[in-house]
Amino acid sequence: MSTSIGNRGETVNPASPAIDTESVTALLERGRTLATPVLRAAVDRLAPPMDTVAAYHFGWIDAAGHPSAGDGGKAVRPALSLLSAEAAGAAPEVGIPGAVAVELVHNFSLLHDDLMDGDEQRRHRDTVWKVHGPAQAILVGDALFALANELLLELGTVEAGRATRRLTTATRKLIDGQAQDISYEHRERVTVAECLEMEGNKTGALLACAVSIGAVLGGADDRTADTLERYGYHLGLAFQAIDDLLGIWGDPESTGKQTWSDLRQRKKSLPVVAALDADGPASRRLAEILAADAKKSEDEIADFTEEEFASRAALIEEAGGREWTSQEARRQHATAIAALDEVEMPEKVRAQLVALADFVVVRQR
Repeated sequence: MSTSIGNRGETVNPASPAIDTESVTALLERGRTLATPVLRAAVDRLAPPMDTVAAYHFGWIDAAGHPSAGDGGKAVRPALSLLSAEAAGAAPEVGIPGAVAVELVHNFSLLHDDLMDGDEQRRHRDTVWKVHGPAQAILVGDALFALANELLLELGTVEAGRATRRLTTATRKLIDGQAQDISYEHRERVTVAECLEMEGNKTGALLACAVSIGAVLGGADDRTADTLERYGYHLGLAFQAIDDLLGIWGDPESTGKQTWSDLRQRKKSLPVVAALDADGPASRRLAEILAADAKKSEDEIADFTEEEFASRAALIEEAGGREWTSQEARRQHATAIAALDEVEMPEKVRAQLVALADFVVVRQR
């Protein structure tokens, strides 16, 4: 299957679903509008200077402390949490504590990941560790995780206890996934199954929680919540597959990251793993090059020219890693949509969940 992916940036395969842009934009804006005031109030609980550092991370202020309209992310998880409540027959506002809790955990992971990965840019701005130092990045990340659980438990309901258990389980899986991701950077070979397990933990688990936590707060039973989680888990794998494509071929102007960012970090992402698994001439040549790269220091990798990274990306594409990953994103998308058929919910809510899934697979950043 041919794709319309260029050398820079990720565009839509002609066979991909068309996005209902207006509907998706409205859902994302609703999630952001309802969650942000509660999120800001939670951050205000932090002791100085953590409150200021967190505000910088969320894009509310600039590095000098002045108000800013920085990019705070697309708010996919809050949107899912509010829809989750509606899927259970509750008002969307019931899902707000869950939306904020998931967003706090997500940003806890971003703060720590940026530091561990050495990423200097996120959302077109210097990362927290770059501006405020590694210690603040660690502390603020820890504080956001604590706040997430605090917000849910303060509700004092049985449903809040159930929601907190799901959130803590998802967080543990997220941390497992990050540990796997780091360990894979130092291995010559990682299987496709191992990569999918890692990405299911690192990305799928929290999206799965986002799309079930509102339903739980709205009184849904475990079967309903588990099925919604299955939708979110496979949506997370689709999301990560697209992210992996962007991590190699994404346009820095759109992604806010360096060119070839995942190759610079020696990540065993899906395109790389799939290419190595193909066992053709390009695959074998790629394996030789990456094995030699694994023995180089970070400084040596940092000295690579653009052409050296481009040649590795070309081998990944020649070996089929790019096309396989694009196909996998679509397969995971279809699996996510199929899970929705097992839950009774208003047809409008189902259509909105489908629209968000379509957005994730064909999104451009």
